[in-house]
Formats: sequence, structure tokens, C-alpha cells
Amino acid sequence: MAAEPIEGPRSSERLLILALERFGVWLRSIVVCLCGALGVVSADAAAVPLALSLLVPAFLACGVRLYSLRRPSLFPLALLWTLDAAVVVLTGLSQPVIGGEAANVMVEAMVGISVVAFQYEWATRPVAGAALAALGAGVCVLGDVLSSPGDSPDVVPLVRMLIQVGLSRAAYLIVRGLARAADRSAAVRAAARREMEVAAARRATEREYLATLHDTASATLLMVSQGDGRDWSWLPPRARQDLEAMSAVPGFETGSVDLAALLGCVPEGEGQARVRLKTRIDGPLAIPSGPGLAIFNGVREAVTNVARHAGVREAELRAWTEGDGAVVELSDAGRGFDPESVPARRRGINGSIIGRMHAVGGSATVTSHPDTGTRVQWRWHGRALASQVGDRAQVTGVPHPPRAQVQHTADVRFIRGRLLYGTQLAVLLISLVWQFTISLRRLVVHQDMYRPAWAQTAAFVCLAAVAVIGGAYLLSGRQIPPRVRWSGLGSVLAVSAVCAFTLPPEQSTGAPDWAFGVVGWHALFLLADLRAGVFAAFLGAHVGLNATAVFLSGEPTVAQWAIMGISTIGSCGFQLSVGVLMTYLLHGTAPAAGTAAAREEELRTRERIHEDMQRDHKERYRALTATTVPLLVGLGHGVLSPHDEEVRLRCGVEAARMRRLFAESDAVLDPLLNELRACVEVAEHQGVTVSLAVRGRPGEVPVEVRRELIDPVAVILGRTRSTARVTVVWTPRAVRVSVVSEDCAGSRDTDDATQAPGRATNAQVAVERTMRGGSVWVEAGWRRPASSGVDLT
Repeated sequence: MAAEPIEGPRSSERLLILALERFGVWLRSIVVCLCGALGVVSADAAAVPLALSLLVPAFLACGVRLYSLRRPSLFPLALLWTLDAAVVVLTGLSQPVIGGEAANVMVEAMVGISVVAFQYEWATRPVAGAALAALGAGVCVLGDVLSSPGDSPDVVPLVRMLIQVGLSRAAYLIVRGLARAADRSAAVRAAARREMEVAAARRATEREYLATLHDTASATLLMVSQGDGRDWSWLPPRARQDLEAMSAVPGFETGSVDLAALLGCVPEGEGQARVRLKTRIDGPLAIPSGPGLAIFNGVREAVTNVARHAGVREAELRAWTEGDGAVVELSDAGRGFDPESVPARRRGINGSIIGRMHAVGGSATVTSHPDTGTRVQWRWHGRALASQVGDRAQVTGVPHPPRAQVQHTADVRFIRGRLLYGTQLAVLLISLVWQFTISLRRLVVHQDMYRPAWAQTAAFVCLAAVAVIGGAYLLSGRQIPPRVRWSGLGSVLAVSAVCAFTLPPEQSTGAPDWAFGVVGWHALFLLADLRAGVFAAFLGAHVGLNATAVFLSGEPTVAQWAIMGISTIGSCGFQLSVGVLMTYLLHGTAPAAGTAAAREEELRTRERIHEDMQRDHKERYRALTATTVPLLVGLGHGVLSPHDEEVRLRCGVEAARMRRLFAESDAVLDPLLNELRACVEVAEHQGVTVSLAVRGRPGEVPVEVRRELIDPVAVILGRTRSTARVTVVWTPRAVRVSVVSEDCAGSRDTDDATQAPGRATNAQVAVERTMRGGSVWVEAGWRRPASSGVDLT
């Protein structure tokens, strides 16, 4: 089964893009404001006014950009791009104004974070993000040239910035690709669930519709077919009610009902068929309309059974609450029966009473013994227990998917797992690329500054080993064991301490400090699935070790403080914000995406169920309009008389056809024989003696073919007065069903009667008829096509 085509970003991808855009804007704004403030503090007093004239507009542009997140419709994309460009331009121009090393570090941090954030802010418009990154690189070069006119520009920060931009774009593509893959996988599973839920809802509706037919049209037509000499005053309103029930689409009841008021409307019957009900109902009993109507219809059928089979004209109806559910009980003191002896084809108990309640998550039991009366009990267990029922329709409105909460939790867990894998993979990529490009160059170039150099080299190798071991677990699809995680985290913290205390204090966070900006990425990779607070604690320890190493050598100057603060914000602050983002994605975006996907899928499922139910109902009703509906219309409006023998015969035929329809849903080894027996039982109710013989080994026959094979037999059985013989003959290539009636009423009209009006004849089923006086022989045969793949042997 193919999944639905994905048009545009789905829930996980859409929410990821939105989260990353907000993350980029907030990250850039905070870093620009904090680093700009530290840069102004470190500047000479004479340069402060000019620096503020450049940086304050940049701060305001960041504020406007933040406000645009709340009201995006007010700001065109061109204006937003212009604001972002203004930030990097104004920041770059402040470098020659402030001057000194602090200005260089400030501009590198502010522009570097900005060009990284642009890859998330403009993630869906990569050209705009690339243009802003190029603008930032150009501004850095211009600021370097203006601040040092006689020197050639330093290309190392420019290369480092380009590496950061590439890593940011790659990380975004990795996480977005896995979010998209998660959406696709979730859509495939959702489509499979939807098909199952639609099929379950259609089965439940089919069962309810067949039960309704059994309780209404089938019962009415069967009573009409069973003879004359009775009071038929009840028939016209009953036939009209049956037509109304047949035209209603089941399964769309909504809201709740008062079961006590509903049970007060149970019909007691008319004339000799009336059953006087003694009611004891503790009301009101508010329950969902689905189980309420199921109980009402079941009680109505049970009252009809009392009138037809119990031999008494009184019954007691009780109802009371039980927990958050309800219990209804109907009892009589009639002749009783053995429930175990009732064939499965008899629908009154199995379908109309027990089946209805099972379909809505309730239960029904029938207790009876010969000569001891009968007690029928319906139980609705309340929503809590009903929601645990498996493949059953829910109770309000269109059936809801079963186990929805479990499925939603599974979807959230799956989306979270994909996002976690994507973010870990992205952080691992950043860690390794950063370490073996930027950090490795710094380590090699500044070997003469380390005391001792071998400690820094050993720390570099240790850090690489941590990344390789963790990456091996990740790429193999396994979780990092706790022992490996915490030992790796301890090793990363040891690397931070070694590098901090074997480096000259004045070079801390400077160019020779290769470890300060990279150890955080390795720790984030190890702690990605934990809350951001754990990672923040590690960063605090990491910064504390470096600050301790600096303080032990003497009190730093204001400029040193500013440089350390800017470097800490630019590296550790950025890493902490990524950790916060990962926590938000795993614990905020993933549940929201699962909820959004579940809501969208629920709407799709409801639409599919509604469409399929409507189509199924039209098809069912169309099948009845040719035969059953005209009979009920005629009986309901007095055009047809139940005293007319031809009318009674037609009613018997339609009752047999309905019983065959009911038998289609039975799970049996030989459906053809089961459906034939349903027709035979109707004839036997009319007093006809029917012998049934089967020869050969049964095989599989499509349901459409079974209908055409049995329908002529049902017509003849419905018109037989005394005896009939039905024979089924199986051969390896064909099946034949024949009936011989010795006294078929209206035998001259059987050519037309055996073909129901409006029924499309299956061209593969051949029907032969032979009439001799009152005797009729009809045989329907079907030969398996060579290409059908159906084997009758």
C-alpha cells in the first residue's frame, strides 16, 4: 500500500523550520547585544559615542527582527533581509572605531554568530542566507583593512567563518532531512492505521446496518410471509418505520442521551403481539449516544422476541448505574430456551443484541433455560474501559481510532528519536570538523607556547578518541551506554583542565587556545538526550577551570575581562543555546509535531470514514430499492395487502434474500453452504420441508458469484408450499447449485422472479429453468475462469 504523496513540509519538518528560525533570530540578537556592550566597555572613552552611534542602530534592528517573529505579516521579506544586512554592516564598521584586540574579537564573534544564525533564519531561502554570509565575510575584511591600513587582511578568521557557515548549513540539512524522513515514515504508518480504522469502522457500520435490517425489514417481511388470519393493523406504520430506519446512515450519532428516557420509548407492540413492560429505571442515565442507541435497539429486539417466542405477554425492564456506566436488564417468565442451541445464523441474539453492544465497547449476556424464563442484560462500562476495546468503533460521532493515545505516544517517541539522531549527527560533524580544521591548525602553529606541548597533544588525541567512540555507537544505531557516556564526559572535562593549565594565562580563549571552543561540542554530543541543565553545568565547570587558571596568574585587566567575556559568549554561549534548542526540539517540537500529525490524521480518517460510509450506504440502499423498498412502500401505504398470497410470497423471497445477506458476514469454512442454509431456514419457518445435499469438495467462490448462485434458489424456496430439494455439486472446475420444488406457487412467473429487478447479472453464472406443472427445477452454475487463480479442488 503506497503512502500518500507529501505536499510541502509536514508537521515535524514544519515545526523544526519554525523553531530554527526563532532560534537564529534570538541567538543573533542576544550575542550581538551582549558582545556589543562588552566591546563598548573595552573601548577608549573618546571612541564610545561613535561606537554607540553604530551599535545602537544594530541593536534596534535586532529588536525589530525579534518583533517580526510575533507579527510576521507586518514585515515583508525584503525589509527583514535589509535589517539583517544592516546588523552585520554596522557591526563591521565599529571595528576600526573601537580599535584594539577587543574590537577584533568582538566583531569576529558578532559577525560569526550572525552568519551562522542566518543559515537558520533563512533556512528555506538558502540564497538569501548565503548572500548575508558573503556580506558578513566582506564586512570583516573591510573592518580589518580599515583598522590596520598598512597590513594585509588576516584570512584566518575569514576561513574560520566560512567553515562555520558550511557546518551550520550541513547541520540544518541533516536535521531537516531526518525530520522529513520521520514525517514520511509516520505518514506511511498513519496511512496503514487509517486503512485499518476505516475498515474497522466500515465493518462496525455494516454490522449495525445488518442488525437494523434484521430488526426491521427482515422481521416485518418474515411475519407477513408466514400467513393470513391475523390483525394487520400494526403493519402500515411498522413498514413506514422500517423504511425510515433503512434510509438512515448508521454510525453518525453524536453527543449523549438519557438512557432512562430512551428506554421509556421502547415499543411494546400492538394487538396480540403486545408485551406489557414493567419498568424500574433509576434515571436519568446519561451515556454516549452510540451505546445508548445500541441498548435501545437491543431491548426493542428482545421485546419482539418475548412476543414471538416466550409465550407470555409481560416482561420486566430495569436499568441502573454502575460506576460510570449503566446496566439494563429485561426478564420474562416465559418458556425459555437453551442459548447454546441457537445457530450462529440466527441474528436476533448474536447480531441485534450481543453484536451491537460489542461494537460500541459494551457487553450483553443472555441467560435462559427451558421453562425458567429468560434474562437479557446489557452493560456499558463507561469511557475508561470502552477506550481499551480493540478493533471496535468508538461511541460518539464517527468512530475514533482505537488506542489513539498509545499511537500518539509511539509517534512522538519515533519523531523524538529521529530528531535526536539528527542533532547528534550534526553535533558530531561539527565536533570533528572543528577539531581537525580550526583546532588542529592552532595546535600545530602554537606548539612553542604550551608548557608542556605533549600534554596538549595528548589532550587533542583523547578528545578525538571520545568523538570516534561515541560516533561508532551513533552510526551503528545504538545508544551510547551510560558508562561510556560519563567516562567520555570526564575525559572531555580533563582535556579542558589540561589545556587551561598548560597554556599561558594571557592566551586563554585566544588563538593558541584550541580547546576552549571545541570541548563544548564534544560534551553536547554526549549529553544530547539529556536536559539542557546538565550541559549548562558542564559548560559552567569548563569556563570555571579556564577562569581559575587565569586568576591564579594574577588579576586580569578590563580588556582581558572583555575579551574573555566575548569569547565565552561567542563559543560557550552559542553551544549552550544549541543545547537549549535540542532540548526544545526533543521535548517541545516532537510532542507538538506528534499532536499536529495526529490531529491532521484524525481529520483525514474522519473524512475517509464519512465518505466510505456514505458510499457503502448508497450501495446497500440501491441493492434494496429494486425489491425490498417497493414491498415496504406498498405495505406502508396500503397499496399491497398482506392478505394477498402473491404479496406474502414476495415477502418470503425478500426475507430469504436478507437472511442470505446477513450470512455473508459469518466467518465459516464454506460460505456458500452457510448462506444456502440461511435461505433454507427461512423456508422451513414457512412450514416447508427442505432436504439439502452437498457433493464434492467445497472451494472458494467470490461473494458476487455466491449471490448470483443462491438468489434463484432463494426465490424458488420462498415460493415453495410444502417440499423442496436443494443440491450443491462441486467439481474441480465448477460449482452448481440446484433446487427442485414440487409445488412452487406462481411457477409460471419464476423466469422473472428468479432474476431480481435491478440486479446486475453476473455473466459467469448460468441459470437454467425447467417447469412441469407445479414442479420447478432451477440450476445456477459457475465455472472458474482459467485466469482467476481460484481453485475449487
